[in-house]
This record gives sequence, structure tokens and C-alpha cells, in this order.
Amino acid sequence: MSIPSFGVGTFRLTGQAAIDSVRNALDVGYRAVDTAQIYGNEAEVGQAIAESGVQRSELFVTTKIWTENYARTKLVASLRDSLQKLRTDYVDLTLIHWPAPGNGVELAEYMEALAEAKALGLTRQIGVSNFNIELTKQAIAAVGKGEIATNQIELSPYLQSHKLTAFLKEQGIAVTSYMTLAYGKVLKDPVLARIADKHQATVAQVTLAWALQLGYAVIPSSTKRENLASNLLARDLKLDADDMALIAALERNGREVSPEGLAPVWD
Repeated sequence: MSIPSFGVGTFRLTGQAAIDSVRNALDVGYRAVDTAQIYGNEAEVGQAIAESGVQRSELFVTTKIWTENYARTKLVASLRDSLQKLRTDYVDLTLIHWPAPGNGVELAEYMEALAEAKALGLTRQIGVSNFNIELTKQAIAAVGKGEIATNQIELSPYLQSHKLTAFLKEQGIAVTSYMTLAYGKVLKDPVLARIADKHQATVAQVTLAWALQLGYAVIPSSTKRENLASNLLARDLKLDADDMALIAALERNGREVSPEGLAPVWD
């Protein structure tokens, strides 16, 4: 995988909460940070990184281009603006945040603009987020096979997206799972609680370990230092075949996020 398997997310974190979360994450051992233009926290993420004392070369920073910047005339300039806020000369990964069909910019145009940002050295890798199979195929056609590092998608024990993840694996595109804990809903799941008891682990650790064992990258967020540290321990948790089968049976197409006008027709 060309992207780290474990990072810290910053969705819905702003101001001091964003600074503290990223600073604590870096302090307890995270080396990948995920943000986005629309989160409105790139400057805070940049400040936390600058104050952390961690070398830029040790970090993997991801941001995402927002829909209003998809036009060829805007995308590169908007990424330069993001870099300024993040206090860095480059990001490691830049994603198209949502396919936003019908927003007036064709997929080929924004994918080509994203490839241009890579050619300029503003981003090391490029990818997509919230793309279905058909749109991922179009994105590959626009920039070439092997160019798309990841498709960041909502995945949890309640939304396992077997068709899409199988397609991405077949294409050699890494899967990044966001909302892996389904807004915290999985934390109350009795099946996951039993598995957690068996391993003397937390439900969050079990859920993240499940995603990691399927080969996905995860980017959980937390404002609490102890939860950030606890989540990292999921990397050392090995679930057995029975555990994985029990979690597979929790699938219920439980999608949490599908904004009108931004989301594709899901597979």
C-alpha cells in the first residue's frame, strides 16, 4: 500500500479542538493526518504539525479539493492555498472530495487538473473520495491506470460495500475507510462487544482491526488523547476467522453520509 494504513482524521474539528487533536495524535505516535478544504481546519492542522517537532519527511498529509475548486482554472490555485495554510511545500496525497455530478465541471477536467497538481510537485499522489465503480473507471481513464492511490469511502461493519471494495482491490487502488465507527453507532453493538471482551479490547479497537485486516487504511478521529492512543492499539489486535465472520454478518447497508448533489449513485 502506497499510503499509511493508520492515520488521524480531522472531520468536524475546528479551532483549538483541531490543534489539540492533531498535536496529541502526533505525540502518541500517529504519522498520517487527513484533512480537507471544506473542513475549514487546514491552518489549525498546519499549526499543530509545525508545533509538534515532528519532521515533515516523517509525516503523510492528505487534503481534499472542494467542489467549488474543481474547474481547471481553480484547482491548482486552491491547492497552493491549502499548502500555505498547512505550512508545507507539498502534500502527500490530494483527493477529489465528492464526485458532485452535475456541478458544471466534467470529471475528466478535474481529474486532469489534479494530475497537473501532481506534475507540479504540489502533491506526491492523487486519488478520489466517495466515487462509485463507474466514476472510478472514468477517473482511471482520465489520468491513467496506476495513478489513483486510493478511493476514500464510508465503510463500517454496517456498510461493507463488497462490490466497490472488490473492484478497487482488482484495480490496485487502496481503500481508505472513513466513518469506520459509524458515528459511534457500532460502539453499542452487542456482537462487537462480545468480540471485544474475548480479546480484552475496546469495541473501537475491534472495529478498526477488522478494517485493517481487510486491507483498508483507517483515519479515525478523536478529541481525547486517551482514545487516540487506544485506537492505535488496533494495529496489534488480530481477529480470528470466527470474529471476522461475525462482523461480516453485521452488514445492513447502514450508510451515514450521502449528501444530495455531491454523492454518486452508490453501488
